[in-house]
Amino acid sequence: MTPAEELTADELTAEAERLQADRFDPRQLDELWDLDDPAASERRFESLLGTGDLPPIARAELQTQLARALGLQGRYDDALKILDAVLESIGNAEPGADVEETQPAGASASRPSATPRAPVVVIRVALERGRVLNSSGRPADSVELFTRALQAARAAGEDFLAIDAAHMLAIADRTRAEHWTNEALRMVTTSTDPRTRRWAGSLHNNAGWARHDAGDDAAALAEFEAAQSAYEVNGTAEQVRVARWAVARALRSLARFDEALAIQQQLAEQGPADGYVQEELAELCLATGRPDEAREHAAAAVELLGSDSWFTEYESGRWERLRRIARPD
Repeated sequence: MTPAEELTADELTAEAERLQADRFDPRQLDELWDLDDPAASERRFESLLGTGDLPPIARAELQTQLARALGLQGRYDDALKILDAVLESIGNAEPGADVEETQPAGASASRPSATPRAPVVVIRVALERGRVLNSSGRPADSVELFTRALQAARAAGEDFLAIDAAHMLAIADRTRAEHWTNEALRMVTTSTDPRTRRWAGSLHNNAGWARHDAGDDAAALAEFEAAQSAYEVNGTAEQVRVARWAVARALRSLARFDEALAIQQQLAEQGPADGYVQEELAELCLATGRPDEAREHAAAAVELLGSDSWFTEYESGRWERLRRIARPD
């Protein structure tokens, strides 16, 4: 019998509450993140980790987010090293293992651990390792990790992280994207937590792109409009802006050029300068017979997107097309 099994129900409850209290405040974690500037997020995480006064579970959670920030910068090996260290500190627990059992540090003599094996840490390690694998061109390898994270989060009652895992499965497991998105949306609609309900916008956005890629432009528009509505309730101004851009993109695919143009022009006027908005304005001007204006917008897009290594590498077709429009000779 393990020490955890010898604990009474009241003692187990008290231990679970202690582990919960030692977590990093999720709302504060949200405030530390800037997904558009992972380098700045990295610096904030490093600064907090350097203070040395964080509880072990909070420290481990923060380390997984540091790994995510590194992964977003393409520093995949560095990210995996951090996640390996976190996993070692909790006794090399497999993602999805022991999530229903709350153990104090040192509960297993065969697995000495510097960090209590809190379910949230195991889940976050699986999620972030999966994200690194997916981003580095190994989506098939990431599916098992996201699946384990989803199972573990459900067992631990971590709704927010369960939705995150399902959302990542919709990205990595393309053949079942609709299934995973619907599963995530089901969890969102049954949640009463405002932070968890914020997932609705992202999920509808992902569903919109899946439908757009499949050529179902009308369904894509409906999803993008749902994303915009969700972000207007529970999102940031930037999220609403991106959602409006996606609505206009779907309108262009439906040949509703005037409506799309009105939205993109408004986004351009409101600022900030955005290469993706300029790209759409170039395409819309071409579609409506204004090649000179298209050339100007394409040139602006090339200037703004030229420093975006992700766009030039992974959207090379769009990048070369913009360059051709900007310099037709």
